[in-house]
Amino acid sequence: MTILVTGATGTVGHEVARQLAAAGHRVRALTRDPARAEAEGRLPEGVAAVAGDLTRPETVLGALEGATGLHLINFGGDDYAPLDGAGAELVRLAEKAGVRRVTMLLGGEKGPVEQAVEASGMAWTHLQPVEFMANALDWAESVRAEGEVRAAFAHTRSAMVHEADIAAVAVAALTEDGHGGRTYTLTGPEALTRPEKVRVLAEAVGRDIRYVELTEEQARAAWAAEGHSPETIEFFVWVHGNTPEIGYTVVPTVEEVTGRPARTFAQWAAEHADAFRGPAAGA
Repeated sequence: MTILVTGATGTVGHEVARQLAAAGHRVRALTRDPARAEAEGRLPEGVAAVAGDLTRPETVLGALEGATGLHLINFGGDDYAPLDGAGAELVRLAEKAGVRRVTMLLGGEKGPVEQAVEASGMAWTHLQPVEFMANALDWAESVRAEGEVRAAFAHTRSAMVHEADIAAVAVAALTEDGHGGRTYTLTGPEALTRPEKVRVLAEAVGRDIRYVELTEEQARAAWAAEGHSPETIEFFVWVHGNTPEIGYTVVPTVEEVTGRPARTFAQWAAEHADAFRGPAAGA
């Protein structure tokens, strides 16, 4: 079985490629510069880098040849612009090339690419994860430098999911029957507030970490200073300040699909503890 993975240097795509290769499947990782990806060690062991540009679907034909599965992202280029028409054409080419199964991450409303996938004859599976546990890496710099996390909305809870669990569900959908036409909402096994996440991190890192709650105005100013657009800031306020029910409701999808419980945030924190350790670690 040969599977083409797009976005294989990203948080989820890298895990999809790694798990597929570890399971013995032939994995191709699409990149505009295969030589650079291999030289920089950006791909998992056993994964072959192949050339192609998602914004120019005709360049992906060679990578699709002989592939039976496709993990597809819906954006391309350095600006992460939505693929839209190019993506829809890519879906057509994939089906024509003989791809039988396709997985996609959902990050909001369905666009032309998702609609083209659903209209195709391929067995499609949409993956709808809530907050990634990997988002906690945004706190790493302040934890290393100052031993604190500054964030607003201490009261809101998140059923965040481990990126390896998202990938495991994708791998199942790409290699097994029975997942076609499904949209899987993916969560971890618990819903935590920000202060609770910080306590888990502190235990994993082995040092005290303070939680400093920002006001909404302070959070808006911080996001603006980071260069986020007004539209993005409004989205952050909405999703973090008034988290929709889907974001804090734990569901058993990961275990139902993979046969094992979803990973906890404590597991994720232990795996990534070094990212939060700085000169003051152990003090």
